[in-house]
Amino acid sequence: MAFRKAVKGTVLIGGGAIATVFGLSQFSQYRNKHGTLYVEAAEPVPVPMKNHFPTREEQLLTLQSTSEFDVLVIGGGATGCGCALDAATRGLKTALLERDDFSSGTSSRSTKLIHGGVKYLQKAIMKLDFEQYKMVKEALRERANLLEIAPHLSAPLPIMLPVYKWWQLPYYWIGIKLYDLVAGSQCLKNSYVLSKSRALEFFPMLRKEKLVGAIVYYDGQHNDARMNLAIALTAARYGAATANYTEVLRLLKSTDPQSGRARVCGARCRDVLTGQEFDVKAKCVINATGPFTDSVRKMDDQEVPNICQPSAGVHIVMPGYYSPDNMGLLDPATSDGRVIFFLPWEKMTIAGTTDSPTDVTSHPIPTEEDVNFILSEVRNYLNCDVEVRRGDVLAAWSGIRPLVTDPNSKDTQSICRNHIVTVSDSGLVTIAGGKWTTYRAMAQDTIDTAIQTHGLKAGSSRTVGLQLEGAQDWSPTLYIRLVQDYGLESEVAQHLASTYGDKAFEVAKRAQVTGKRWPIVGKRLVSEFPYIEAEVAYGVKEYARTAVDMISRRTRLAFLNVQAAEEALPRIVDIMGKELNWNEQKKKEELEAAKKFLYYEMGYKVKSDQLTDRSEITLVPSDIERYKKRFHMFDKEKKGFITIVDVQRVLESISVQIDENTLHDILNEVDLNKNGQVELNEFLQLMSAIQKGRVSGSRLAVLMKTAEENLGQRVVIPVDRSGGGL
Repeated sequence: MAFRKAVKGTVLIGGGAIATVFGLSQFSQYRNKHGTLYVEAAEPVPVPMKNHFPTREEQLLTLQSTSEFDVLVIGGGATGCGCALDAATRGLKTALLERDDFSSGTSSRSTKLIHGGVKYLQKAIMKLDFEQYKMVKEALRERANLLEIAPHLSAPLPIMLPVYKWWQLPYYWIGIKLYDLVAGSQCLKNSYVLSKSRALEFFPMLRKEKLVGAIVYYDGQHNDARMNLAIALTAARYGAATANYTEVLRLLKSTDPQSGRARVCGARCRDVLTGQEFDVKAKCVINATGPFTDSVRKMDDQEVPNICQPSAGVHIVMPGYYSPDNMGLLDPATSDGRVIFFLPWEKMTIAGTTDSPTDVTSHPIPTEEDVNFILSEVRNYLNCDVEVRRGDVLAAWSGIRPLVTDPNSKDTQSICRNHIVTVSDSGLVTIAGGKWTTYRAMAQDTIDTAIQTHGLKAGSSRTVGLQLEGAQDWSPTLYIRLVQDYGLESEVAQHLASTYGDKAFEVAKRAQVTGKRWPIVGKRLVSEFPYIEAEVAYGVKEYARTAVDMISRRTRLAFLNVQAAEEALPRIVDIMGKELNWNEQKKKEELEAAKKFLYYEMGYKVKSDQLTDRSEITLVPSDIERYKKRFHMFDKEKKGFITIVDVQRVLESISVQIDENTLHDILNEVDLNKNGQVELNEFLQLMSAIQKGRVSGSRLAVLMKTAEENLGQRVVIPVDRSGGGL
């Protein structure tokens, strides 16, 4: 609705006024733009870049042994790591502390878009709001820079806006063309209009009834957690002492001899993994903690009012067949006025997001209500031939947007869509608000403020055009060398190249020989994803210290398919255990913590919500009899339940062998009361949930159906975990 009003307003206000305010200054650039983005590089960096980034232990030693840093950054999200990189490349002695893992909060739970913000043009157009225009302009400039400095982790993505009413076509077209116009020379590609037939050709699963046509525009997409990590690793290479799992307990203060006022001069810290406490002294302390902004501000001053107004955004992941490989979808006006994106990502499909007030927490949980809202909106845009099933949700997560009010504004209740930088009386610098795309500009503004208010000696920012970890020698064909030089599968090689850039060779060197004719090296963690075991050992080098780090931020398994992540966990824990010298008790703790993370934070909990011992059986009598007959084929003694022994007996009769551990996992998926057996009622509940679309990909259901159909014949029954969801 907001977007529709924005575009409608362009007609009401008049094309001449808009062109005067927003267009003419960009017109010559727009006409003469080149086929590739142009990002002007900053001045050369005055400090050398290290060939290898230090280990976490070496970083902790630097934090403890350095008498005083110029800058101490609290927070290891995109903005905090951006601040550390900006400061380090100016030659400032820099430290960064993160309580959890890099990108463990909001920065890894985004929509994965690098965008200027189409919806933010509303105020700029309707009210000729120059501040909103500057915000969109800045975001589009930063979008171009991010695509330039990390091409292995990001790429332009065409996004389709389907049109179902003729009058909407010119409205939306004007708005999208303005978006191109504001981007100027950094417009990724020109937007264009599609006829109905062409729109369905590009997006065949789109609802065709009443479809008039579509408009396609371009924004960027990236691997957000890996991008955040690349910023952190680049900062470390330029000399920043960065440490994850290092918590700030309190701020340190000293008395200014000239003014007599208390000044923040560092922080008391604790290594979360060992419990060791130590002080880190710094001339300037920067608070870049996103949703936790106010908790750090209150360490400085208990009386300071809150400025953060957290908002939860839920996303879901569905199988890749729900969207084309290289075309996203934008719903500009959902049933409640929100904007929904439907995007291909890592060969899956992301749908989201919601927007609702929430409490600040380190462990946000997606709700069933939000998941169903997104599914409902997706159904509105997809062809009725495509059954949008609740069981096809492979993962779900909630991220907290750190919306802020400007404490210096007269209207303190008004949300500031841009970022704000404030300095407290004691000198604590706080950066808050903003968006992922503008992290670099936010960091630059923050370090500029720190230099000015604390009298630090440094030049201007050097981060425009500064390539991030893995970008320097990356090329689109790098993966071919990985295939040729190491004997990796093409899919695995492409994944390594797009995840690690030119550092993919370091991962490939660690890959184990498979013992097969092909691939020669590269053992997968799970069969349907290109993640390999060598990435786990390399992830430890990249400061991963928990199994959760590995499944969610070094690899993205938890965000793509929680069942696949759970399946990979035992092997991941074993490899990390060898790298980090974990004992058996520590391995067990890591396994349980990771399963808890998947269950609550990544949507696995909804599996039990969809199929429980209280689930209704809504099958018609004929279906109940059919499924009972199938069940009793396994339960010969009419016990009312089946066990592993029963299943093995039937499989042996058709000459099929499945190992006992796999059978245990298969039955455990349906054993709702966890008594080691599947009862008839549990089986009927499963089949009822499958019919309603609330459960998909049940291995037991497929196995029993296949055995029934092929009894007496020698067949191969698939027992790999399917792509089925939650």
